[in-house]
Amino acid sequence: MSAPADDYARGRRDGLRLALAILAAEEAKWAALLGESASWRTNATREVRHKTLQVAQTRVQTALNRLTPKDAAVDGELAAALDKLGL
Repeated sequence: MSAPADDYARGRRDGLRLALAILAAEEAKWAALLGESASWRTNATREVRHKTLQVAQTRVQTALNRLTPKDAAVDGELAAALDKLGL
């Protein structure tokens, strides 16, 4: 691959990593709120949002895995970030 194509692919992967971090933060926020409301409707909505964020994280992780070169070793920073997210 040429240098611009490598930069573009790296940028896409970085964008997906950022999306994973944002989704993880949102998922944690909603996880803390599960079952806290006196309203069953609010609790149901929170459960749906929480599950939606979990599904989104899985899909973004799948996209990131598809974009990650097979011959490239995962660097320590990425491995630490993925471990922190539980992926």
